[in-house]
Amino acid sequence: MLLRRRFGMSAHTDRELAAQPYGIVAIASSAGGIAALRSVLGALPAQFPVPIVVVQHLDPRHETIIADVIGRRTNLETRLAVEGERVQPATIHIAPPNRHLLVESDGMLRLSQSEQVHFVRPSADLLFESLAGSYGPATLACVLTGSGSDGAIGAMAVKSRGGTVVVQDPESAQFDGMPQAAIDAGAADFVIPLDKVPELILGLVEAATS
Repeated sequence: MLLRRRFGMSAHTDRELAAQPYGIVAIASSAGGIAALRSVLGALPAQFPVPIVVVQHLDPRHETIIADVIGRRTNLETRLAVEGERVQPATIHIAPPNRHLLVESDGMLRLSQSEQVHFVRPSADLLFESLAGSYGPATLACVLTGSGSDGAIGAMAVKSRGGTVVVQDPESAQFDGMPQAAIDAGAADFVIPLDKVPELILGLVEAATS
């Protein structure tokens, strides 16, 4: 059974969420996020039916091996996002350091070096907002551990366009800033412990495609 959010009533009924066809899953994290991403993504099946896009705040001064680190724990194809590439099912596209990641309505990935948002680039807010505009109610957004408030405004954009927002329970987060900000903004449809996140994501996506 899917776990309901702990903080107040959800904007969606279980029937509405189960019927919603999802076209993409977006995950945002920051401090403590590598371990959280490995836990969530490593539990998803190799034939996961929709694309996954990820924003993890990274040090822009160094090249990253995040795709290799996460790829060793998941059966999904894992790679850094590339300008002009289209998202693919069963594939994780990760924002590279110092680039905002946006997704157009046809699934085209766009990378931008526009100004930082909340002092970070890539920005979860910009990714979520692009998906709210491009995919609308077919967006499933997830906010994991991290300091600061990145992702809260974007999560509200997803919610306002009929999408679904999953937030890691701050009590299970290594850093509770980002999850708590999303909750405080009223964006969360589900607030659940980290170890339940993959089950919920898979359950929502499979329920919508069955």
